[in-house]
This record gives sequence, structure tokens and C-alpha cells, in this order.
Amino acid sequence: MKAEHQTVISGVGQSDVGRRLFRDPLELTLDACVEAIHDAGLTTKDIDGIATYPGPGGEPPGFSGAGAVEVQDALRLELGWWSGGIERPGQLGAVIDACMAVAFGLATHVLCFRSVFEGSAQGGGGRAAVMPGGSNRAAPRASGFMEWVLPYGAPSAAPWIAMMAQRHFHEYGTTPEQLGQIAVNARRNAALNPKAIYTDPMTIDDYLASRVIASPLRLFDCDVPCDGGTAMIVSHVDTIPDLRKPPVRVEAVGTALRGRPSWDQFDDLSTMAMRDAAVQMWSRTDLKPSDVQVAEMYDGFSFITLCWLEAMGFCGKGEAGAFLEGGHNIARDGVIPLNTHGGQLSSGRLHGFSFLHEACVQLWGEGGDRQLTSNPQVGVAAAGGGPMAGVLLLTKS
Repeated sequence: MKAEHQTVISGVGQSDVGRRLFRDPLELTLDACVEAIHDAGLTTKDIDGIATYPGPGGEPPGFSGAGAVEVQDALRLELGWWSGGIERPGQLGAVIDACMAVAFGLATHVLCFRSVFEGSAQGGGGRAAVMPGGSNRAAPRASGFMEWVLPYGAPSAAPWIAMMAQRHFHEYGTTPEQLGQIAVNARRNAALNPKAIYTDPMTIDDYLASRVIASPLRLFDCDVPCDGGTAMIVSHVDTIPDLRKPPVRVEAVGTALRGRPSWDQFDDLSTMAMRDAAVQMWSRTDLKPSDVQVAEMYDGFSFITLCWLEAMGFCGKGEAGAFLEGGHNIARDGVIPLNTHGGQLSSGRLHGFSFLHEACVQLWGEGGDRQLTSNPQVGVAAAGGGPMAGVLLLTKS
């Protein structure tokens, strides 16, 4: 039995989500955690593991709402295993770590969570600068990768991802109109999500009229900072009889990184580490891309989602532009319904975990107004960009 087949997602939870909630970030975190525990039909006494990303603190302000130790203490958990560091194969690497710990017997029910309060941390005005030294913060001495981007005023991932998008546009003829369908689709889906940040209708003309942030990326290609927490429980398959409802099964995971661990020195700048993670995931299952009925894939920037579409085999390498043309293939009734909650582009930057949350909600049929009428049985949740990527293939019990 593969390690993944010994694990299930037994419950999920999410706090209030808002552009600026001005609530204690640990409180938001605990709201999500308690809801996930209840959703699984468990109590805090049952939880014997914790996994999170990226841990406490960090930059920019609000990037992390709580760490593993804070949550363990607040809920008075007795743990057999825990993990809370930042170096992982994408944000969902924490959940994949939890799957491995459960399969290895170190824990039976692992609470996985991710929370942010970037919206409130920026204050009541517009989005605060992320440049070192901005917002009255002292400029640190640059090291590593930052030595090469800070002198050019590029501390944000926007220009790094834009560089990769430019390469894809150059090699394969991808157009802004094609890329923009990801943002338009996200906004359309967000209108059905009561927790989404942006729900006003948006057309492709609205997208093209938005200001350029780093060519070819426009404003609506970038995710929106917000406050909120998301949590899920990874449980051992043997506990299914004790759970509140049939769980979501973990069919396969992928975490591989075979290129250089770099944003600007990857061997193929028209793709990213999801290329390797997806290949590994498909090698661990008999299912095929055509079996997937809903895809929740990271959109910190829309081009990352385009890369995921190609990496996952929903279209061929270099063919994502044509696949996205007109937006029909990724619509709710299309070939592969994409980011049914609105993604981070419209529902808010909950930094990866919201994609797994939404995949489980869709497989359980609990999406309310945004629930797919196709009643999906197989879904994928993917997060990460640049030199990091993690993906889970999920099936309905």
C-alpha cells in the first residue's frame, strides 16, 4: 500500500475571511482549527499531530498568523509529531508532511493550518510597500537571491513571475487575452462564494484595462491580501469508522524538484517546479488527467495557474494559451472546472490552503451556491510557484 493510501482528509475549517478584519490572528487561526476538528467529528483529545507553514512571524507583515507551538499551547494538545518550518515543497507541503507522519505511525489525526493577516497588517490605507526599508522599516543587508534583485527594485514575486510569463509569451505566442481568462473565471466563481473579497462582475475588457504591474502581469493577475485562517485534519485510514462523515481519500501526492531551486535560474523559465511535482504525482496513481473533475490550483499570480494547467496535463506544454482561449474549458461546466471558490485572485490570498479546503468541499458536495452540479468524484489541489510546488490528488470515498 502506498503511503498516501493510508491517509484521508477527515475535516476542514475556515475562519471569517475579510480584506481587513483587524482581529487577533491567533483567534482567526483557532476558529479554523476548531471548525476542522468538529467537522471531522473529533475532539482536541484526538489530535496528536500539528503541521503548518510557514511558522510564526516572517516578512512581509501579516504573512503568518500563528505557529505550531502557539496553537498546540492554545488548544492544550498532546502531540506525537509536529512540524512548522518554512522550507517546503509549496504551502501544501505541510499537509503532505502530515500524510507521511500518519502513514509512518507517528500520529493518527494531524491538524494542518495556515493563517494570514496581511490585509490588517497593511493598515487602513492602500497596500503597503514590501520593499526592505518601506513602512519605516530599516533596510536589511541583502543575501542570497535577494542580492541580485533588490538593486533593481524587484523584491516582490511579481517581476520574477512576470519574467517567466514573458518567456512563455515569447516561446508559445500566449496572449494577455488568454491569460486574463484565469482572472475573469476566478471573479465569476467568487460571486458565488460568500467569503470572497471581490465579487463584482469583471469582463476581459475590465481585465485588459487594469494597470500593468510587471509586464505582462496586470493588477487582476495578482492575488489580493486579506485576513483569515484555513485548517484541515489528516487522519489514518483505519479511523474512518470513527469519523463524522466519509472522508476524502488521498490518492497520490507530488513534491519533486529536479530543476535548480531558483526563481531565475530554473532550466526552463516557461515553467516552474510544478512540472516535476506533477510528474511524480501521476507516477503514483493509475488515474489520468482526464479523470479529474475539479482543479483547485494556486493563483498567487495567474501565470502560476497557467503553468499548473500544463504541468498537470490538462493541456500540452505551450498549449495553455489556446486552452484558455475564451475561458470555456476552465468554466464551471467546462473540461476542467478551475478554482471554484474564486481562487486567491478574487476570494483572497489565504496562501495555498484554501485550494485544498475547496477541493474537499466540492468532493463532499458542500459548496452551496458554488457547488458543481457534476458532483465531482476526483479532484486535485495544488499550491506553490517558482522553485517550490506540492500537489495532492483526491478522491471521494
